[in-house]
Amino acid sequence: MSWSLVVAPQWIGDAVMTEPLLRRLHARGERLAVGAVPWVAPVYRAMPQVDEVIEFPFRHGGLQWAARRRLTRELRGRFDAAYVLPNSFKSALLPWLAGVPRRIGYAGEARIGVLNQRLPNPRGKPPMVAFYSALSGEREGLEQDRPALQLAQSAIDDTLAEQGVARGGYLVFAPGAEYGSSKRWPAEHYAALAASLEQPVLLLGSGKDAPVCEAIVAGAPGRCRSLAGRTSLAEAFALIAAARAVVSNDSGLMHVAAAFGVPQVALFGSSSPRHTPPLNERAQVLWLKDDPDYQPALDCAPCFARECPLGHHRCLRDITPARVAALLGES
Repeated sequence: MSWSLVVAPQWIGDAVMTEPLLRRLHARGERLAVGAVPWVAPVYRAMPQVDEVIEFPFRHGGLQWAARRRLTRELRGRFDAAYVLPNSFKSALLPWLAGVPRRIGYAGEARIGVLNQRLPNPRGKPPMVAFYSALSGEREGLEQDRPALQLAQSAIDDTLAEQGVARGGYLVFAPGAEYGSSKRWPAEHYAALAASLEQPVLLLGSGKDAPVCEAIVAGAPGRCRSLAGRTSLAEAFALIAAARAVVSNDSGLMHVAAAFGVPQVALFGSSSPRHTPPLNERAQVLWLKDDPDYQPALDCAPCFARECPLGHHRCLRDITPARVAALLGES
């Protein structure tokens, strides 16, 4: 059985959306080692088709030559193929330096030479799961692929016990969005929603999301608890997998919830569910751009900007807590 190295993207949501590709590669007999930065590595540990996770000692920015040379020596001669999922030049350097014979990826940033099997860059913003799955060389059923993650039941039970909650006895809100404020539903809306619900709410996110989570806690006293920056990513996965429902912005944790198949409400504003939808039969998406009854029409959406260029954030601010509560069956 041949071994393949998969160079993973550096964002949690993107990592989740690569799972169908890895499932396809595993199904045809390839053994998979995924190279991922530490904050993304837990995603791949929740994929049973992955045989090994290699944590890359890289940071955002810079080529970090010393670290790459050390890792190159460890990887040389181990792999028959490498799938380079990010489009950057530096992401393709490691398989090339390690002498992996087949190096597959999109043309990306002028990667002639470092990749020897290059797919043309697609136009526009295609659905991301199909974008990654196409690297398998297969063409059938790409649009039907749905990511799936798995955790051991014991890991879920241990996390629930540690947090003092029962399966299905709480909701999860993920109010952060690493990309920027244009993707965040207002904190006061999250607080109003939490105050209207019968079950308690756990707020999940990174340490960077702690201020917005604390604002939600202050706006809904006694109704929610912030765990932002206080759990590992694996523990956050366990809490999502056992929740009654998840409410989130378009974020990495939205895709995690979809991959665990939990009921969810996904809130879109500046981004588009046509590009990065939650691929979950139990997901409900709110996007005012697609709402024929919303006036005036949001001609500015999707802008894909980090901050609202017009300063009004109408695309998310005008989604009311009552509307989300109705989708959760709490109206």
